Amino acid sequence: MKKTARKKMFLIVLCIVIILLITGDWALTVMVYNENFNKRFESYEPLMLYTDDFDGLLRTQYEFSSNKGQMLTGYLYSSGENQRGIIIMAHGFGGGGHNSYMDCADYFARNGYYVFAYDATGNDESEGTGVGGLPQGVIDLDHAISFVEESGNFPDLPIVLFGHSWGGYSVCSVLTYHPEIKAVIACSGFNNSSAMFEAEGKKLAGNGIYVMMPFVRLHERIKYGGYAASTAMDGFSATETAVMIVHSLDDDVVPTEYGYDVYYDKYQDNPRFTFICLEDSGHNHIYHDMTYVNELNAAFEQWLETLDYDYNDAENSERFAKDKADFLYRSLDRNKWCNMLNSKLFEKFVSFYDKYIEDSK
Repeated sequence: MKKTARKKMFLIVLCIVIILLITGDWALTVMVYNENFNKRFESYEPLMLYTDDFDGLLRTQYEFSSNKGQMLTGYLYSSGENQRGIIIMAHGFGGGGHNSYMDCADYFARNGYYVFAYDATGNDESEGTGVGGLPQGVIDLDHAISFVEESGNFPDLPIVLFGHSWGGYSVCSVLTYHPEIKAVIACSGFNNSSAMFEAEGKKLAGNGIYVMMPFVRLHERIKYGGYAASTAMDGFSATETAVMIVHSLDDDVVPTEYGYDVYYDKYQDNPRFTFICLEDSGHNHIYHDMTYVNELNAAFEQWLETLDYDYNDAENSERFAKDKADFLYRSLDRNKWCNMLNSKLFEKFVSFYDKYIEDSK
């Protein structure tokens, strides 16, 4: 009897320990997740783009609500007449809203398209104390598409999507909810919402990150429901939408294994898919000519050497932030900064949209 009682007690203690370990790991995972993804992001003012930077670019402001009633701000960009379609643009994660994509909007607007670009929840002009999590991007895009289609504020034209990074994931995953979309271009995107957590976590924790991944998926599923389970591959299989996938082999933010490779393995021979694999275009500037970025970075490094204080010291953080902003205001060549697009790549983008919009008539 005593052995049986001790065995029962051991099992009870073991179960309690396991529960505590699981609960602790779950709590730690949620904390780390929120510290990285449930934050508010603002565009960096010294590098912001403005409509005045682009000749003839016009925009009209709109507001629309997302899933919890938070109001999102978007703009319809235009230039010229006889537009063939509307491009809805989904921005990336961490740099603020759509502002840094205004050069993309300008190019598309000058080449026959309206562009509706918005700030996702927790970014720039849109409401939200934080993004919340990556599935929020799919939710916001879902609401943006419905707003363009149903509000009566926009021309009745075919709708196509353009997204980068977080936006690349969003424009593909949202096809599950909007199979009517004619064409999608996804740059540097990933297949599922937990991919960025895993990719960044591996840099810090190695394979130890895989202990946290089940809790990441559970947290997102509890918070976002079916949206958290939506993947780019699900979107592809739910529609006949034409898809262009653009990625660079040296992307260290979203390695190709989390997106491009997955898609290519299944769809490389499918005629509705177009794959563009670049070699040395990185992540943030995948569709830019890097000449001026490299010039600016070199000038910045030289400027750092002139500082008479340790800019890495936390005590100097405010001083360094002000000095850095002053340097950029003085040094930035706005004409070059606003005209860095890889024109040959964007010619392919426009031709791709044109082909599938024409085929849909």
